[in-house]
Amino acid sequence: MEHLSVTDAQQCILEFVKTLGAEPVRLEQSLGRVLADDVYANRDLPPYDVSAMDGYAVRSADLALVPATLSVIEDIKAGDMPAKTVHAGQCARIMTGAPLPAGADAVIRVEDTRASSETEVQINVAVKPGNDIRLQGEAMRNGDAVLAAGTEITPGISGILATVKSAQVRVHRRPRVAILSTGNELEDIDDPVDPDKIPNSNSYALMAQVQALGIEPDLLGIARDDPAELAEYLQRGLKFDVLLVSGGTSVGVHDYVRPILESLGVQMKFWRVAMKPGHPVAFGVLPGNAGGNSKDTFIFGLPGNPVSSMVCFEQFVSPALRRMMGHARIHRRTISARLTHNLKHQPGRTEFVRVTLKSEEGGYAATSTGAQGSGMLLSMARADGLLVVPSDSAGLAGGSMMAVQLLDGTVFQEDAIFKE
Repeated sequence: MEHLSVTDAQQCILEFVKTLGAEPVRLEQSLGRVLADDVYANRDLPPYDVSAMDGYAVRSADLALVPATLSVIEDIKAGDMPAKTVHAGQCARIMTGAPLPAGADAVIRVEDTRASSETEVQINVAVKPGNDIRLQGEAMRNGDAVLAAGTEITPGISGILATVKSAQVRVHRRPRVAILSTGNELEDIDDPVDPDKIPNSNSYALMAQVQALGIEPDLLGIARDDPAELAEYLQRGLKFDVLLVSGGTSVGVHDYVRPILESLGVQMKFWRVAMKPGHPVAFGVLPGNAGGNSKDTFIFGLPGNPVSSMVCFEQFVSPALRRMMGHARIHRRTISARLTHNLKHQPGRTEFVRVTLKSEEGGYAATSTGAQGSGMLLSMARADGLLVVPSDSAGLAGGSMMAVQLLDGTVFQEDAIFKE
């Protein structure tokens, strides 16, 4: 199979991955989820014309000549209903959010008045009808759609849902994700330190990347390079919506993952991508009728090197998981930044260079985090973003304006928007 481009590999994945069904959750647990249904207003808001200021409800016609002295006929607090009608020469003291009394058509700020006594006030400015009044229904009208299906629930959206009394909301289900690392050389986090072993950082880095998307994954542990043991672990992982397998997907004699997956009914869609780091990355689908699940299971074979694994997650797994959760914005946000130094590059693969970003006049400056080997995990830990070097580039000169994918876990966009 030819090496796919990053874009073609992303498109291949998204052709198969669909948004999951809906489930009800309490509003308190809904932050970051995606609405599965439109949401409608259940009342007018405000429910009547209300004051936008602390001041006095007046008849604007009484203020043709100012200053004007008016009689104060009542005090209206937020939560009260007016008891009297404002007639010529009268006004009502009113608080922010209180309903406007009959007869009044404007509100005067308290700062524009001078109280003569408890029953009289001097108005010092003239206003037009409607001044400092929030009209009934100007925020929302009863029965109107106020939120569309596909909306991500943010703090502001939570406030709207509470306003329309949505104590429980229907949101798209989060995928169930399993993470498996493979290899005889791995030492897990609770194992005694063995100088001949390699710490299993991949499972935990991937776990954190999944958690950053609002999903709590299951760690399946480490499967050794034994076909029978590996098959047992993979069968467990195939019960989930998504299985992430780290290591064992290359073409070495002991790389068993791909042939075992195929023997278990997985249809491999690709297993090489023209990218650096991370070209031995694989994607497959286990149809629901083959795996005993009602839905398809998606399998990502990620490289064993930790940086390669994390970079591949950002390009392929993260967009897929966000699509499954119903998000429209599934790709990391990309900005343009000035490269501060020359950068060597061999044409043929899209390269993702770990960079730090510094704000400067007119934008950002991007600087490599240092050695870029796929085992240099510190290069990823220190990075603010991934500078994208196009596959046809023969090297970049300092000062070049380049696309950088932000690694901020809260900022996404609809399209990948970078040139390969």
